[in-house]
Amino acid sequence: MTDEYRKLSETELQQELQKLKEWKIIDNKLHRSFEFDTFVQAFGFMTKIALEAEKINHHPEWSNVYNHVRIDLVTHDLGGAISTYDVKLASTIDKLYNDK
Repeated sequence: MTDEYRKLSETELQQELQKLKEWKIIDNKLHRSFEFDTFVQAFGFMTKIALEAEKINHHPEWSNVYNHVRIDLVTHDLGGAISTYDVKLASTIDKLYNDK
Protein backbone atom coordinates (compact mmCIF):
# COMPACT_ATOMS: atom_id res chain seq x y z
CA MET A 1 0.00 0.00 0.00
CA THR A 2 1.42 3.35 -1.00
CA ASP A 3 1.05 6.63 0.87
CA GLU A 4 -0.97 7.96 -2.07
CA TYR A 5 -4.34 9.34 -0.94
CA ARG A 6 -6.97 7.87 -3.27
CA LYS A 7 -10.10 5.77 -3.46
CA LEU A 8 -9.51 2.03 -3.65
CA SER A 9 -10.97 0.01 -6.50
CA GLU A 10 -13.15 -2.95 -5.54
CA THR A 11 -10.32 -5.33 -6.47
CA GLU A 12 -7.80 -3.40 -4.35
CA LEU A 13 -10.24 -3.29 -1.45
CA GLN A 14 -10.77 -7.05 -1.55
CA GLN A 15 -6.99 -7.59 -1.62
CA GLU A 16 -6.52 -5.32 1.39
CA LEU A 17 -9.35 -7.04 3.29
CA GLN A 18 -7.42 -10.31 3.02
CA LYS A 19 -4.58 -8.63 4.94
CA LEU A 20 -6.93 -6.96 7.44
CA LYS A 21 -8.45 -10.21 8.68
CA GLU A 22 -10.77 -8.82 11.36
CA TRP A 23 -12.08 -5.89 9.32
CA LYS A 24 -15.34 -6.07 7.35
CA ILE A 25 -17.29 -3.79 5.07
CA ILE A 26 -20.47 -2.67 6.81
CA ASP A 27 -22.61 0.14 5.39
CA ASN A 28 -19.86 0.91 2.84
CA LYS A 29 -17.33 1.54 5.61
CA LEU A 30 -14.35 -0.42 6.85
CA HIS A 31 -15.47 -1.72 10.24
CA ARG A 32 -14.04 -3.51 13.24
CA SER A 33 -15.03 -3.86 16.89
CA PHE A 34 -12.69 -4.37 19.82
CA GLU A 35 -13.34 -5.58 23.35
CA PHE A 36 -11.24 -4.94 26.44
CA ASP A 37 -11.36 -5.98 30.08
CA THR A 38 -12.10 -2.47 31.35
CA PHE A 39 -13.25 0.97 30.28
CA VAL A 40 -9.82 2.41 31.03
CA GLN A 41 -8.16 -0.06 28.64
CA ALA A 42 -10.70 0.77 25.91
CA PHE A 43 -10.23 4.51 26.43
CA GLY A 44 -6.43 4.16 26.45
CA PHE A 45 -6.64 2.31 23.13
CA MET A 46 -8.74 5.11 21.67
CA THR A 47 -6.20 7.66 22.88
CA LYS A 48 -3.39 5.80 21.10
CA ILE A 49 -5.47 5.72 17.91
CA ALA A 50 -6.24 9.44 18.20
CA LEU A 51 -2.54 10.30 18.33
CA GLU A 52 -1.77 8.18 15.25
CA ALA A 53 -4.82 9.43 13.35
CA GLU A 54 -3.79 13.02 13.97
CA LYS A 55 -0.33 12.34 12.49
CA ILE A 56 -1.88 11.45 9.13
CA ASN A 57 -4.85 13.83 9.48
CA HIS A 58 -7.30 10.98 8.98
CA HIS A 59 -9.82 10.37 11.74
CA PRO A 60 -12.12 7.44 12.49
CA GLU A 61 -15.81 7.38 13.15
CA TRP A 62 -16.02 5.53 16.44
CA SER A 63 -17.97 4.84 19.56
CA ASN A 64 -17.14 3.51 22.98
CA VAL A 65 -19.48 1.80 25.43
CA TYR A 66 -17.71 0.66 28.57
CA ASN A 67 -15.15 -1.88 27.31
CA HIS A 68 -16.22 -1.96 23.65
CA VAL A 69 -14.78 0.21 20.89
CA ARG A 70 -16.48 0.25 17.49
CA ILE A 71 -14.56 1.80 14.59
CA ASP A 72 -15.71 2.73 11.10
CA LEU A 73 -13.29 4.09 8.50
CA VAL A 74 -14.34 5.95 5.38
CA THR A 75 -12.98 8.97 3.54
CA HIS A 76 -15.51 11.78 3.42
CA ASP A 77 -13.22 13.91 1.22
CA LEU A 78 -13.59 11.24 -1.49
CA GLY A 79 -17.36 11.07 -1.36
CA GLY A 80 -17.57 8.44 1.34
CA ALA A 81 -15.30 5.95 -0.41
CA ILE A 82 -12.82 3.64 1.29
CA SER A 83 -9.34 4.96 0.59
CA THR A 84 -5.70 4.08 0.95
CA TYR A 85 -5.70 6.13 4.18
CA ASP A 86 -8.52 4.03 5.64
CA VAL A 87 -6.45 0.91 5.04
CA LYS A 88 -3.35 2.60 6.44
CA LEU A 89 -5.19 3.63 9.61
CA ALA A 90 -6.79 0.17 9.95
CA SER A 91 -3.33 -1.41 9.80
CA THR A 92 -2.06 1.03 12.43
CA ILE A 93 -5.06 0.28 14.66
CA ASP A 94 -4.41 -3.46 14.35
CA LYS A 95 -0.78 -2.95 15.32
CA LEU A 96 -1.77 -0.87 18.37
CA TYR A 97 -4.27 -3.53 19.42
CA ASN A 98 -1.79 -6.39 18.96
CA ASP A 99 0.89 -4.49 20.92
CA LYS A 100 -1.37 -3.91 23.95
